[in-house]
Amino acid sequence: MISRPFVLLTTLLFLLSNSLAFPNYADVLKRQEVEEAGSRTGRPFRPVDPPSPPRPPRFTGAKLVHDRAHPWKPLRDGDVRGPCPGMNTLASHGYISRDGVASPSEMVTAVQEGFNMENKFAIFVTYLNHLMNGNLVTDLLSIGGKTSKTGPDPPAPAHAGGLSVHGTFEGDAGMTRGDAFFGDNHSFNQTLFDKFVDFSNRFGDGFYNLTVAGELRFQRLQDSIATNPEFSFRNVRYFTAYGESVFLINFFVDGRKTDKKLDMDSARSFFKDMKFPPNFFRSPMPMSTEGLDDIFLMHPFLPGGNVDGKVNNFVVDPASATFETDCVLYEDILNTVKGLYPNPTGVLKRNLIKNLRFFYDGFSAAVSNECAEQFPYGQQ
Repeated sequence: MISRPFVLLTTLLFLLSNSLAFPNYADVLKRQEVEEAGSRTGRPFRPVDPPSPPRPPRFTGAKLVHDRAHPWKPLRDGDVRGPCPGMNTLASHGYISRDGVASPSEMVTAVQEGFNMENKFAIFVTYLNHLMNGNLVTDLLSIGGKTSKTGPDPPAPAHAGGLSVHGTFEGDAGMTRGDAFFGDNHSFNQTLFDKFVDFSNRFGDGFYNLTVAGELRFQRLQDSIATNPEFSFRNVRYFTAYGESVFLINFFVDGRKTDKKLDMDSARSFFKDMKFPPNFFRSPMPMSTEGLDDIFLMHPFLPGGNVDGKVNNFVVDPASATFETDCVLYEDILNTVKGLYPNPTGVLKRNLIKNLRFFYDGFSAAVSNECAEQFPYGQQ
């Protein structure tokens, strides 16, 4: 049996170090830098002590989410959007800030309210993204590319580059986004959507269902192997690619329907227009990666990538995590984080410790409870 993979700003800080009498001078400078950046962008940037992730909502049934409180609005100058049609839609309806920048806790609340995503799965996915692509000092994450709206840059090699950063959460062989090798990994791709529609017609009688998902996932892998000399399908991307294939069925199908089939008008609304279909109801129960096993088993595929800068030169990577080796995924994520933050100090170190704690809580519940928690920066 394949294991299931996956799966508010608060109190302001004065940034004191270990002694109240002797503040850490580097932290004081960092606070000044954050506040100056906030004055330039209009957003009040201050170092934030990240709150604990939201708990599950009281009501977890189907409900109207394209409602009067969350009208769709077109993008304004400066708004950011990225490779995830779900987050794009939530921003365009105001479930998170319409500019596309929010805290992880706000994002967890949004995916629970807007899509009825299961709490621990939401925490796992959100804090994975935040650790790799967010600003851990200001507790802000862009759903698109890098933006000054998340605050000053963290120390290199960290980047706070947002969800569009290639090779962390976003990756190759996307369903309606091109590979980063070809120059644009985040915009809606009409050619790929046409393929999405074609496969839905051929295998799903005009609807996207589990059968279509399995066939299209395998075909997109073949496309990238044949055209992208830098194609990579390992570790985090191996998991998220199959997760995105089933995401559409679990979260983009109106919650009042029982057939779990996505029609093309609704798909176009989410993918292209970043908009809930009219009168859209969320899922009738909390969901995560249900159906992933079915998709994977249609065309089992091992992780790997093209090598030597050549197309059609796919080589399996035996060191990559698979659905049978969840703890390897945990190790890979930790190693990535340690590479981004080799020597954190002060508030950054404190926030890293807290965010890793939040991430592990989500990971252990949504993916695997067999992986021992690790503390690369100590415990708080």
